Amino acid sequence: MPARFEAVAEALAAGTDFVDRCAVVGQHLAHDGASVEEALAGLRETWRVVTGVDPTFDAVSALLGGWSEATLGYLNHLSCTDPLTGLASQSHLRSCLADKYRAPHTDVSGEWALVMCQIPEGDHPSGDRLERSLEIAGVGEHVRTVFAQDEVVARLGVNRVAALTRRDTNLGRRVRLLRLLLNDGRSDSRYDADVVELVPDLTNRVRVWIEGLPHADGAVGPLFDELSR
Repeated sequence: MPARFEAVAEALAAGTDFVDRCAVVGQHLAHDGASVEEALAGLRETWRVVTGVDPTFDAVSALLGGWSEATLGYLNHLSCTDPLTGLASQSHLRSCLADKYRAPHTDVSGEWALVMCQIPEGDHPSGDRLERSLEIAGVGEHVRTVFAQDEVVARLGVNRVAALTRRDTNLGRRVRLLRLLLNDGRSDSRYDADVVELVPDLTNRVRVWIEGLPHADGAVGPLFDELSR
């Protein structure tokens, strides 16, 4: 049995769902450095050993989806740009923040903030990755219109865009303008102040809020983990 495919073989033999297991195997193989040809060859060998026939379309699709997802995540980590939206990558945003924390005599939490935008999760119940990325790219264009100076505008997770900007006297007005642009002129006073905890938005609009930054660089990683979920 090919390495990594044991769980898939067990599911086939037991007659249980194998799709999720194929996706997980695809991710593991990508992390192992296996090519897509090697992944498909392993899947075919497993199917033929257990069932005597070639794998189904669902199995191949799940395997390739998992492999592609893991590979794209690796490339995003290396790149300064998210390839699907043209926005800065999360790793680039993190690197820019790290530089600011290393700068002497800089109060990062007092001088800088993240302006966060989140598209409604219910817009794409099918989980269409391309369609969601196109919408994120559109949100990013609006963010760049309002934050058009030296701000870093990045994709953060699946549904969010973040802009690293100075915390000055114009920040509140710029956030209100961005909220109006993203929501067809409609605003919501609940988000006019700085908030750290995410407040549920029952209006199903693009949420916009100011996210405070921690005092120490070591706390940025957990913050990004939470914001990118």
